[in-house]
Amino acid sequence: MIDGALPYLRCPTCGQGLSRRERALRCPRGHSFDMARQGYADLSAGRLPHVGDTAGMVADRESFLAAGHYDFIADALAARTPAGFVVDAGVGTGFYLARALDKLAETGLGLDVSKPALRRAARAHPRAAAILADVWRPLPIADAAADTILNVFAPRNGAEFHRILRPGGTLLVVTPAPGHLAELVTRHGMIHVDPDKDHRVRESLAGHFRRDGSETLSRTLRLTAAEAATLIGMTPSARHGATAPTEDVTVTAAVHLTAYERR
Repeated sequence: MIDGALPYLRCPTCGQGLSRRERALRCPRGHSFDMARQGYADLSAGRLPHVGDTAGMVADRESFLAAGHYDFIADALAARTPAGFVVDAGVGTGFYLARALDKLAETGLGLDVSKPALRRAARAHPRAAAILADVWRPLPIADAAADTILNVFAPRNGAEFHRILRPGGTLLVVTPAPGHLAELVTRHGMIHVDPDKDHRVRESLAGHFRRDGSETLSRTLRLTAAEAATLIGMTPSARHGATAPTEDVTVTAAVHLTAYERR
């Protein structure tokens, strides 16, 4: 619900606080932002250069995650998320945010540019809110508001994450490890994982965060052909000519989970 997150939200035009009036959020200076009937609010404050995941990609992601294949990632994130206000930057369907809220966190806010994803994220958990906002732009969130930021397979804005995270708070970043989905990459033309991905992420955050530990999480997934097709379909590879499996496959899922402290 958007009401739980209102104390932490700010007008993207002037920076003032926001209040809700029926299906709109308004600030004291009169700027007004519509809420979709599905419950998310548009705080993008202008045209976005991209629209994020398509409806088909989001549907595939919801199906794949609901089957429990990435529960090991969700559970690891939830175990490291304390009570308080948690922001999921690149929330997708809200799967990881909902799991964290189930465990301990009090209020959650998901950010994304994909409207099909936000329609699901807004309803992912009773204590979750969702807003249309571009991670690359100034975020419509108060300074030092977040106790935890989740960033799972999503873009990172080090400067804005630093601004909205409270001193002592934690940024949790999940990125693909070398060998992630290697069997599908080799056989079905998925996009290769950049071998320097982890280093590039660290470098992008180094000016604002200190690394505070990292671990590699991995599982062997035994997937039907249909499940493997949804896995490919929920990734950017779906836009780049990856082919769908026609038989059951065994796939390695491997990710880095890295914690960062605010400098």
